[in-house]
Amino acid sequence: MSFDIQGKIALVTGANRGIGQSIVKTFIEQGAEKVYLAVRDLSSVTELVEQYKDKVVPVYVDLSKAASIKALAKHATDVQLVVNNAGVLKTASPLADDVEQALQFELEVNTFGLLRMAKAFSPALAQNGESAFVQLNSVASMKNFEAFTTYSASKAAAYSITQGLKDSFAPLGIQVLSVHPGPIDTNMAATAGMSEMAESTSVVSQGIVDALKAGDFHLFPDTMAKNFSAAYQSYAESIIEAQLA
Repeated sequence: MSFDIQGKIALVTGANRGIGQSIVKTFIEQGAEKVYLAVRDLSSVTELVEQYKDKVVPVYVDLSKAASIKALAKHATDVQLVVNNAGVLKTASPLADDVEQALQFELEVNTFGLLRMAKAFSPALAQNGESAFVQLNSVASMKNFEAFTTYSASKAAAYSITQGLKDSFAPLGIQVLSVHPGPIDTNMAATAGMSEMAESTSVVSQGIVDALKAGDFHLFPDTMAKNFSAAYQSYAESIIEAQLA
């Protein structure tokens, strides 16, 4: 499958900053008709609204609250592309005192949030013609980093679910893209202490546009991610993306 953003209606969670904001800007610059800005704080997207006027629509969502996702899906029935970008990170090693709380928090948003978004928006995506679902995973979904053990676990679970969505969405004509960035210039990278090696958010947003058009399932957008891809590509093609059943 192939998906072109030109003339399409998209929805981006976590659209107020970082990668999410960059995705919004890239989509509009490359011809999207409208982008829903799905955020917890509507005032956080004021600048985007001022810049893009009626090209953007602020909408409330909290990925930890199933009711808010269902309400959003009932409102944004014209959506053709969903980008599930919002996520959370807690610094927690496996032996930390708060490791269980950290994992519960990250699973609630990063993993269950993905499931809720996919279930809620599948009817609209299936009925609105050419459509796609993009999940922001991470290189941490493939490699555990000790200080971010619980985050890696939540993203590994999300990546596995994304693979399942690929198979579930295929008969409905919905393309699925799993995005695996390394350190990107965001608040999350700063929290993780990776600012010095972080790359521009635009490598992710432009990468998404290009990968959707190419019909890819995986996107490894930045330098660290491409290093992962070089080692992982053969396995991904012969196992993850192959029809084994």
